[in-house]
Amino acid sequence: MKNKNQSIIHFLLLMFFIIGTLYYQEIRSENHTQNKIQQKEISPVINSNSKLKVYFIDVGQADACLIENNSEYMLIDAGNNEDGSKLVKYFHELNINEFSFVVGTHAHEDHIGGMDDIIRNFNIKNFYMPDVVTTTKTFEDVLDALEEKQIPFQTPEIDETFSLADCKFQLLHIGDETNDLNDSSIVLKMTYGNHRFLFMGDATSKVEKELLKKEISSDVIKLGHHGSKYSTSTSFLEKVNPKYAIISVGSGNSYHHPHQSTLKKLQENAIKVYRTDKDGTIIATSDGTNLTFETMKTDTEG
Repeated sequence: MKNKNQSIIHFLLLMFFIIGTLYYQEIRSENHTQNKIQQKEISPVINSNSKLKVYFIDVGQADACLIENNSEYMLIDAGNNEDGSKLVKYFHELNINEFSFVVGTHAHEDHIGGMDDIIRNFNIKNFYMPDVVTTTKTFEDVLDALEEKQIPFQTPEIDETFSLADCKFQLLHIGDETNDLNDSSIVLKMTYGNHRFLFMGDATSKVEKELLKKEISSDVIKLGHHGSKYSTSTSFLEKVNPKYAIISVGSGNSYHHPHQSTLKKLQENAIKVYRTDKDGTIIATSDGTNLTFETMKTDTEG
């Protein structure tokens, strides 16, 4: 009888142990699942006081883009030679003393003409350009200014990433093309909250074809090569699928930019177009969720 009672007790203890183990594993599994769900639902964190401003500056038949976030600044291109002193004055009026990043997308005068003025008048933490040497005086002026200020000439790599406050950047393309400097252009994608911006430099459809392999969907695109017929191919535009397009272009320019074929593609895809020749300087503002635009005339074209 004693042995029988002991057997029953052992059996009950075993069952209690098994049930307890299964219950513990079930609770642990539920907690793990909940943690996974919570992690999945976390969205990119943006400072509650953060606001992004992107200035597509009117520098005529040239390019200059200023990016501002949490009192940090970045400049992409600096217009023609004649625009340099005007850009310096404009940036000082905005109380800018330092740039975290300055990017010369490529060595053409209408993108780095005013760059030597920028280098000499502001503190610059990082200076990026393609490693493509030209013998123009404009390019030599940039090198001289960098040497004077002891600022390194840096050439980033494809897919390299960096941050400007709450903005995340990915370098999608940089080339070593010497026959067509346009295709050496640095192409950047910027992410801020739910918004994406694509800065194309003067990249042509040849570069666009390479970019089709990447994730390039964006809300805003600064069109390549001032809206010429050599950029903004149909397949590329369809993959980017932007809501807004910015064309940096001079009024009555001899190149007839932007080309009608490009404008037709934008119209057919119901893309809102802003042009510096018609709208002046275009300012996009984002809080990570809402995106607005305003335009104004600025004394920035030399």
